[in-house]
Amino acid sequence: MSALFTPFSLKDVTLRNRIAVPPMCQYSAEDGLANEWHLSHYASLARGGAGLVIVEATAVSPEGRISPACLGLWNDEQAAELAKVASAIKAAGAVPGIQIAHAGRKANANKPWEGDDHIAADDPRSWEILSPSAIPFGHHLPRVPRAMTQDDIARVQADFAAAATRAREAGFEWLELHFAHGYLAQSFFSVHASRREDEYGGDWRGRGRFLLETLGAVRAVWPERLPLTARFGVIEYDGRDEETMQESIALAKAMGEGGLDMLSVSMGFSTPDAQIPWGPAFLAPIAGRVRQETGLPVASSWGIDNPHNAEATVADGLLDLVMIGRVHLANPHWPYQAALALGVERPSWVLPAPYAHWLERYRPS
Repeated sequence: MSALFTPFSLKDVTLRNRIAVPPMCQYSAEDGLANEWHLSHYASLARGGAGLVIVEATAVSPEGRISPACLGLWNDEQAAELAKVASAIKAAGAVPGIQIAHAGRKANANKPWEGDDHIAADDPRSWEILSPSAIPFGHHLPRVPRAMTQDDIARVQADFAAAATRAREAGFEWLELHFAHGYLAQSFFSVHASRREDEYGGDWRGRGRFLLETLGAVRAVWPERLPLTARFGVIEYDGRDEETMQESIALAKAMGEGGLDMLSVSMGFSTPDAQIPWGPAFLAPIAGRVRQETGLPVASSWGIDNPHNAEATVADGLLDLVMIGRVHLANPHWPYQAALALGVERPSWVLPAPYAHWLERYRPS
């Protein structure tokens, strides 16, 4: 029996296997609205056999977008278009998830294939950039953000709660908070991005306050029966990794006590100088440590791109879910190919029944 192809239940949701498609920005929206591209893209991924498909980082407010072409969920028109995407994912047999986010000091950028740099302040497409402190990311994102006031913080937290409500009403059954990758929430926690001297700064408790309060605001409106998860950068690869890990695990425990159901373990990406040790499934042991020390179920991605290392991360107890990203774009039917490679009995039935019928009926004996 393949560990990767066993069902996984969290709250009232059961995934058909341990394979999830993580959020991958498409930079293809206009005014935050999903369109035909998103509908086709996400339906294709869901038909491939993954248990969970999470829609890309979706901004909770206009200034929270990474780029002008990012999805949004700050109004009902956007929610109505995303409801079509959620329905298409579910129709193909996967659980529809969505990640809600605020890009913080990494906002207001050009599309990756158009420079991936900050839009100039005098460009008519530009908007104000917010962050916990007036510290730029640097490198290709040099603009200095405005340090958020406590009124700004309260407004953004309310925006997260409002977006979560719209996600619920749009039919999503899995919600992920983007607390990683140098975006706003990660910046509050990161010593590279925050120098605050109020209750949102200082030790890990102060720096984690924004994340815990935002989680609480969302927990109050998101149904208890549905999974509420977060993607969180637990390590920065900046030379103080053990200290960061200890603080991250302490914060993850607090998030679990605050109603978080699962953690997707990632990296901080809070500094352009990080020395990341890229390699096969290199974050899996770190995720396994988080799982062991917090008691939370965990997921992760990064360097997990073949069936055997995906299988091993689950079989060895490091991950509960495996996030299969870029290889899913090259091959939406990766789960079927993985089932073949792992010797799963009747691998065709990883796919939706209309596909499985043809593959199974005419499979050579």
